[in-house]
Amino acid sequence: MAKDQMTGTIYLEDLEIGMSRELTKQISDRDITLFAEISTDHNPVHLDEDYAKATPFKGRIAHGILTAALISAVIGNQLPGQGTIYLEQSLKFRRPVRPGDSVRAVVTVKAIDPERGRVTLETSCFVGDTMVLVGEALVLAPSRTKH
Repeated sequence: MAKDQMTGTIYLEDLEIGMSRELTKQISDRDITLFAEISTDHNPVHLDEDYAKATPFKGRIAHGILTAALISAVIGNQLPGQGTIYLEQSLKFRRPVRPGDSVRAVVTVKAIDPERGRVTLETSCFVGDTMVLVGEALVLAPSRTKH
């Protein structure tokens, strides 16, 4: 279970620039195996230690999109939260995530377009103090006044 995970909704009308939420999850072998099954991405760099040792990574790594999914969890459960609709997401993978790493996903409000109900979010993931992923999301935030 991810820690730091609050659930709920922060409505468009209550969002502020700089508001931030995060969660931390340790990536397990089981997470990687299940993600491979769900995604059908069975690249041996994720699943086969002997194969992965011969790559530039020198060992197994988690799927990059598995790491990015933690951002989706923050957006869908915390900021803005339940009822949020993803419109866009850019991602830059900076460092690999390995089995056993604790990943902290952070989402911060960068811009708010109240007329269109859109929110731009800075998105990043860290292992310790090392940024492993960075990007930006555009979402449609739930509103009290629009149904």
